[in-house]
Amino acid sequence: MKAIITFIIVFAILVIIHEAGHLFFAKRAGILVREFAIGFGPKLFYHRDKSGTAYTVRLLPIGGYVRMAGWADRMTEIKPGTPVTLLLGENNIVKKISLSHKIVLENGLPFEVEEIDLEDELFIRGFINGDEAKAKTYKVDHDALIVEEDGTEILIAPKDVQMQSASVLGRIMTNFAGPMNNFILGILLFIFLAFMQGGSPIANTNQIGLVQKNSLAEKAGLKAKDYIESVNGVKINNWNELSAAFRKHLDENKKVTLKVKRKDQTFSLKLPLKTKTYKNEKFGTVIGISRPMDHSLVGGVILGGFKEAWSTSVGILKALANLLTGFNLNRLSGPVGIFQMSQRASQAGLLPVIYLMAMLSMNLGFANLFPIPALDGGKIVLNVIEGIRGKPISHEKEGIITLVGVAFMLLLMIAVTWNDILSFFMK
Repeated sequence: MKAIITFIIVFAILVIIHEAGHLFFAKRAGILVREFAIGFGPKLFYHRDKSGTAYTVRLLPIGGYVRMAGWADRMTEIKPGTPVTLLLGENNIVKKISLSHKIVLENGLPFEVEEIDLEDELFIRGFINGDEAKAKTYKVDHDALIVEEDGTEILIAPKDVQMQSASVLGRIMTNFAGPMNNFILGILLFIFLAFMQGGSPIANTNQIGLVQKNSLAEKAGLKAKDYIESVNGVKINNWNELSAAFRKHLDENKKVTLKVKRKDQTFSLKLPLKTKTYKNEKFGTVIGISRPMDHSLVGGVILGGFKEAWSTSVGILKALANLLTGFNLNRLSGPVGIFQMSQRASQAGLLPVIYLMAMLSMNLGFANLFPIPALDGGKIVLNVIEGIRGKPISHEKEGIITLVGVAFMLLLMIAVTWNDILSFFMK
């Protein structure tokens, strides 16, 4: 249960922050945001703000979505013959159209739709009380509301507030804002981790920060604040060079000679590099030394958080490059894989959970920027193409491209999830 709750909270936060980026920049670009939903399924909570955006909490607490007006919006379709209830305002202009049988509009007018246009001409024509003797036509207010079957009130979406009517730059920023928010969240979480840990490790030094008790390092004679100046005669300037030197001699499975400086003394000592084999691969055992820490607020905490986010980003990009050159499902994780990671993190404590969230947030940001139709990166590519051409791609072509992208992502998600399930039960 602890793992399930951790998974739901982590996944929900990542998606909500992502969608909040789309929400903010869509409104700045003049795009109507009809709904901001947390979760999926039946509605549990509903609130509509002054701009007309409906905020809902839904039954299934996994993810969420932003419903922006435009071609990609799951438009509320009102077909001829649909019974609705109209609420009229001044000059008999329609202010609200109700499709719900649960909501009763006071002074509402029972109406059967014959024809309706809520994008261009903004009118509705049909029969009052089902009387087909004479059709009646009403103008629909630009900011009229539709009451959906579950009782959610959303604004209609005339073309001037749809996504395709916004500027190209506005749409690019709206699509980029989701991944951008994930990057910002990842950086803030890494800064928080650095704060909780009292700073961040210093990499550009050859000094030892701490030596674990009863470790190989302690038994060899190393102490905290020692400087390792060389390994087997090779000069060492920083921890990256030290790690590389240890890896180089790992297969020899014997002692290496370290030149160590302690205060004003310089001397040599022998350090054994022991290995163990797991699944036909050799791994070095823990030596028992760690880097010194920078405890300052700016350098250790804030810059340390940025450095960790940068290091994570470089690692993700390298992994993505390797994935493109040699595709392997085992390198990908879906919801089942993320649940397994959440399970392990929840058992380890709060900080590992926050670290997992930071890593996943950075991953989610980069993954969404892949130039695949249906992902934010694919939408940005279409926006850039439109900017270069000077005219939009047709609705039909964009729909086909998006459908292909959705199909690809669906197949990939099924394959990754199935692979995660097999790994889970066969481990």
